[in-house]
Amino acid sequence: MIQYKTFEEVQLIKESAQILGKAHGEVAKHVKAGVQTSFLDKIAEEYIRDHKGVPSFKGYNGFPASLCISVNEVVVHGFPSNYVLKDGDIISIDCGVFHQGFHSDCAYTYPVGEVSSDILSLLKATKESLFLGIEKAVFGNRIGDIGNSIQKYVESKGFTVVRELVGHGLGRNLHESPEVPNYGKRGSGPLLNEGLVIAIEPMVNLGTRNIVQERDGWTIRTADRKASAHYEHTVAIFKDRTEILTTHQYIEENYKF
Repeated sequence: MIQYKTFEEVQLIKESAQILGKAHGEVAKHVKAGVQTSFLDKIAEEYIRDHKGVPSFKGYNGFPASLCISVNEVVVHGFPSNYVLKDGDIISIDCGVFHQGFHSDCAYTYPVGEVSSDILSLLKATKESLFLGIEKAVFGNRIGDIGNSIQKYVESKGFTVVRELVGHGLGRNLHESPEVPNYGKRGSGPLLNEGLVIAIEPMVNLGTRNIVQERDGWTIRTADRKASAHYEHTVAIFKDRTEILTTHQYIEENYKF
């Protein structure tokens, strides 16, 4: 069942999202070659807790960290670890914040140092597809309109969309109905009504769209071990507008590429 939010509840999610955006910004200051990914997790958790939030991911179904950190061929759900970033890596950082009873969720993929032109094109296309999806996330459209827009754009650029992993509703729970696939048919799926809050999150691969789950039960990587990118925003749908509740502003003030 879809849980529609009141205007007041959307504002609480937006407050959560501000903490999340600024936590991402603090992490962005430290994304560079020579840094352990576990250190980035520590930065995020400290910032979130210092600002009266709780990391949404830590302890969720046993997940051990505040950030999902997914490097290179890892699509999502990678663990922070003693891995040291190096030039040429890409790193997806996904984070959620629980504050005043509501969750927010946001992700961003960074190039570390110099990366190939193919990888830069992958990042650019994935990020652009997120905003094309958001353009279709308007009152009266359907979930399929979002996924169709993302899929058409990504595939036109020669990349592939992961099918098994999707965006989602969120609010009092980190994952709620409806699922928000990054592929689909126009005019299909649940209607987008006022008060719907969803996380839209394209996961796009350089090579095959097929994925593999590692033995840890969490880490998802590409089957061909080629790179994958991931960007995400939480958005709220009103009759007269769609509002992006999360922000990449603080990331992009602190990390240029």
